[in-house]
Amino acid sequence: MVALSRVRRQLELGRTGEKAAAELLKRRGYEVVGAGFIARRGEIDLICRRGGELVIVEVKTRTSAAFGTPAEAVGPRKRRALAAAAAEYRLLSGWKGQIRYAVVALVLRPDGGFDSELVLDPFD
Repeated sequence: MVALSRVRRQLELGRTGEKAAAELLKRRGYEVVGAGFIARRGEIDLICRRGGELVIVEVKTRTSAAFGTPAEAVGPRKRRALAAAAAEYRLLSGWKGQIRYAVVALVLRPDGGFDSELVLDPFD
């Protein structure tokens, strides 16, 4: 039972983080056009548009940075999965424009809010 409640807390933290990330992006001029796109080889947390670009957003939420920042958790394996998911999204949606990537890194504060960082083009 302990493991199940931990998994539920992690899922809830992830959902809360994705909502906070969407709000952050909206405040910065992004239009959130999709969330939770599941592809054969990966998942896209948030799909946004800004100007003529499509932005694929990975959201990483942590309760602390004790084991590294959330952005540091997005490594080569996740990059490949995001690229594959973005290619599938492009095909299914008919998107012809440029695709960029971003990471929203969130760390939970004691007051229940988040410290946030938006990292554009994290793979360049």
